[in-house]
Amino acid sequence: MGRSKVAVSLDEQALARVDRLVRQGVFPSRSRAIEEALKEKLERLERGRLARECAKLDPAFEQALAEEGMSEELASWPGY
Repeated sequence: MGRSKVAVSLDEQALARVDRLVRQGVFPSRSRAIEEALKEKLERLERGRLARECAKLDPAFEQALAEEGMSEELASWPGY
């Protein structure tokens, strides 16, 4: 996967926190620290989106839909 450079402006306090983590060896560089933080945030947003979409589902309707499909399949199976 290719990489692109971007310029990011951070407030001094946030940059000091990133630098402290780099000095402590948690991250090898500022870039890696910011990249991993961004990746984690994007994944969290995606999981939240999935949860919101799942919350829109009607459990009773989903159950009825599943059972409808099962009963049609069972009727078409040959007897043993």
